Amino acid sequence: MNTMNLTFFIPLVVSGLLSTARMSFAQSRTDQSFNEGWQYFKANNSTFFTQFENGEKFRLSQGQWTSPEIWEAVTLPHTYNRDDMQLDRNFFEGKAIYRKTFAVEADQQKRRTFLKFEGVGAVAQLYINDNYIGEHKGGYSMFVFEISNSLNYASENTVTVITDNTARKDIIPTNQFLFPVYGGIYRPVHLITTNKTGFVVADQAAPGIFIRQKEVSATSARISIDAKLETTEKTVQRAVLQLELRDYENKLVTTQRRPIDISPQGVTYVTEEIHVENPHLWDGVRDPYLYAVSAKVIVDGKEMDVVTQPLGIRSIKVVGGDAVYLNGKKYPMYGVCRHQDRWGFGSALSFAQHKEDFALMKEMGVTTIRLAHYQQSPEVYALADTLGFLTWAEVPFVNRVSYYEQDNARQQMTELVKQNFNHPSIYIWGVHNEVYAKTADEQVPVLSRQLNDIAKTLDPDRYTVSVTGYNVVDRQENLNTDVQGINHYFGWYGGAIGDLEPWAKKVQQEFPGYKIILSEYGADGNIDIGQEELSKPRDVVSGKSFPENYQTETHIQQWAAIERNPIIVASYVWNMFEFAVPAWNRGGVNARNLKGLVTFDRQRKKDSFYWYKANWNPEPMLYLANRRDNVRSKQTTKVQLFSNLSDITVTVNGKKYKAKQGVNDKHWVVNDVALNPGENQIIASGRKGDQELRDEMQWTLN
Repeated sequence: MNTMNLTFFIPLVVSGLLSTARMSFAQSRTDQSFNEGWQYFKANNSTFFTQFENGEKFRLSQGQWTSPEIWEAVTLPHTYNRDDMQLDRNFFEGKAIYRKTFAVEADQQKRRTFLKFEGVGAVAQLYINDNYIGEHKGGYSMFVFEISNSLNYASENTVTVITDNTARKDIIPTNQFLFPVYGGIYRPVHLITTNKTGFVVADQAAPGIFIRQKEVSATSARISIDAKLETTEKTVQRAVLQLELRDYENKLVTTQRRPIDISPQGVTYVTEEIHVENPHLWDGVRDPYLYAVSAKVIVDGKEMDVVTQPLGIRSIKVVGGDAVYLNGKKYPMYGVCRHQDRWGFGSALSFAQHKEDFALMKEMGVTTIRLAHYQQSPEVYALADTLGFLTWAEVPFVNRVSYYEQDNARQQMTELVKQNFNHPSIYIWGVHNEVYAKTADEQVPVLSRQLNDIAKTLDPDRYTVSVTGYNVVDRQENLNTDVQGINHYFGWYGGAIGDLEPWAKKVQQEFPGYKIILSEYGADGNIDIGQEELSKPRDVVSGKSFPENYQTETHIQQWAAIERNPIIVASYVWNMFEFAVPAWNRGGVNARNLKGLVTFDRQRKKDSFYWYKANWNPEPMLYLANRRDNVRSKQTTKVQLFSNLSDITVTVNGKKYKAKQGVNDKHWVVNDVALNPGENQIIASGRKGDQELRDEMQWTLN
């Protein structure tokens, strides 16, 4: 199966419908792109907002807002911080207005109309024809508003969205210190129309059906489907709920039909089960096989609504002190963390850019991903489903506590679980990251238990995790979830690189059987700063020189230690890609976290990338390290390389050296290499069957 063929499952998850080329049902629900023809301007804290907040009626058609000079034409997704937040701390933080005019055909008045936003940073207020519809707080989760009763069906309509990315105490994250909250409508928008009877659309942007798996094995599986239905007709609708299970080739596996009565009062809840014999299991990167579940509402023989969701049939078990088991087999947890922004684009990314990120991770051999520190695009979860990455999804309760964020944290936890419930790649929900308390009675432990309860009540089948930045398992903020995450940068923010292994052994002794994940580790490395000698920067908080070779050595030693210590059931490199941090000025690049294995523009891969590729990707590879540390002062030196081959030869200026294994069987070292004054040609070679691999670099001896 071609795991990079995404044409089937991306439309399925993003729009809720398969393309008509793959399915024959009529589009009883329409889902149209609503991304063209927008205008925007930065308004900030103008007189307009002062008047509006004092109770005056909102009318964008009045006063200075009619001036054409202030408006700029944009296509969504769009952020007004794609440049300034990536340069320094002097970025725009405030309000911006987006507007768009559109027409609705007269016959749509017989249907229902919704606007679905995949992400707006960070507060959005929606108006239709100057009528206030509602507000959403939180820059990372989806939200839906019904606009049926505010539309003009005989004339033009105007949609207005007031956005604001100002850090607030009542919205998580409460500051912009660890990563930027980009402003604007930075993810796509959908115009959805439905019949009056169908699945609930405005349930915090949830898909309308929730798929649970029970008693999964290679011989059978019970698939439970909870559906939420409603009608705005005046009478009870005598309907049929039809469930269809299709395989990856779109062949029908089974169909079930059940009569239901949908009441015009409230919401109708239905649970139905599908039994699958000899299922083709979703087995992570080993075999990310996906079915599709289509749920249809039929009234008087006519299809009223349909929702289609992915189904990867699998069982996941985390065994403390041992491993993660997928479908009863140990699963290699080769993990990285990922932020969503990119140089020159901010957070307003295209599907092609998300796909490129996943292709780079796949090349490196990643099998699991932590999406830090917030809910990411639905396209990202769809990619994880399709490529087989076990996924950690979390809310941005991170870094600081204001004591005003409780309601919003609970809201975002509910949205995260509801909206992403059906993604088979997600194995764990994250409730907090590096937030602290002095006692177990304070807000962080209490709120964390509440967030855990929300996740486990909505989804009792998945694990939950909380994360501390201290290398202590039983702090007062910890152990409120199924799994304990530890962020610790041994040898960077404290101690030595080699401290990781004795720490892991101590945890094994003191907490045997605990489910422990090393959720962040690593070091900064500036790819443009070379250094012959290995030395830790004196100041890792405000220093201006972070040589790449120290980052490389950190990952060499620490991955080898992680391999040897099963108390760490999973680990996640921080970070796969460099990302913006407006408040920082470290390592020689302003406003940048340099811990990524790939540069912010995705154009250059650091040595550490190839170290993990040698360890994680079984395809034959060979890479000479320290190629950017190419100005040398010592005539006798060491050459190291990364390879998954079994026999390596290094040639320096025509002289052959036999490479020996270093910290593990992917690390190769040649000591006491003699360099000549001036240019030196270094060649590494090895064989895998009939295939010969070769890499070369040049060093200059001054």
